[in-house]
Amino acid sequence: MPILDQGTTYGNLHAYRLYTRPTAKRLFGNYSFRKKSVPKHHENVQKMLHILAIHGALTTWGMAKSHLANDIVGIRVKEKEYRRLLVGRRERGKRTLGVLDVGLVVKDGKSKLRGESDLYRLSLHGILYCLDVLELTQKEIDTMALKYSDVLPWIFGRWDYLKSYIGDKVYQIRILANGMFLDNVQITKVSKFPIYEIMTYISVKYQNNYEQIEEKDLADQISFWFYTHLLIPTKLGSLSTSVDLKKWNKIFSGDNELKKWFFDFLDETIKFYQDRFTTIKYLKT
Repeated sequence: MPILDQGTTYGNLHAYRLYTRPTAKRLFGNYSFRKKSVPKHHENVQKMLHILAIHGALTTWGMAKSHLANDIVGIRVKEKEYRRLLVGRRERGKRTLGVLDVGLVVKDGKSKLRGESDLYRLSLHGILYCLDVLELTQKEIDTMALKYSDVLPWIFGRWDYLKSYIGDKVYQIRILANGMFLDNVQITKVSKFPIYEIMTYISVKYQNNYEQIEEKDLADQISFWFYTHLLIPTKLGSLSTSVDLKKWNKIFSGDNELKKWFFDFLDETIKFYQDRFTTIKYLKT
């Protein structure tokens, strides 16, 4: 995103799937250090990302202090390590990318507790990577949702509200983190709902944002996907959905702001296809 003081840029969901996710997995690991032994560099990066996932925005000192308590010497050593992990390093003429370069972390203002220091937090790509790789428990995801409610307001900002209607279905956001977008023609065989058309338009709407995107726009793209994905049926070719349709409608009837936001998007989607169909009709004149 083109906000200079955030220290990095990243693109839309396709950029996440085609660049950020595979790059991050290559550099920082494609499975969790909790699951089995990983290279030390992978473990260090993943532990830092886990700290940011659970605690939200922190300085490098705050990251180190979060698990070293009052061990001042240890904190200083760990803080230097976190700085290297953030910005990468150059060794023997070769530069190693940091998490800022890859777009998993962004700067989030300044802290003045110990002089003026940068605050860091997960980017939206970083949130998805954590959901994909770190084997977070549901409780940890709940905590991350609380810490990042302002970054992903239509989902994390309504997390408890959504859970009251659809329960554990909220954790389906991990499917998106796994790189599944369901914007290909095969989805027409899955459901009688026009999910393929909606998913395709989500991609079309943000197609010019592959290289960079405003955080708010990416949050919208993720959220459009999330609410549309809830319509994916449990049975192929069915009009039933993974979430009971009445529950799905109640989500919006209970939150007017959410309803206007999502239904305005649906109106936009309808207009897009109406215009396309009109153009097709011209071919017959």
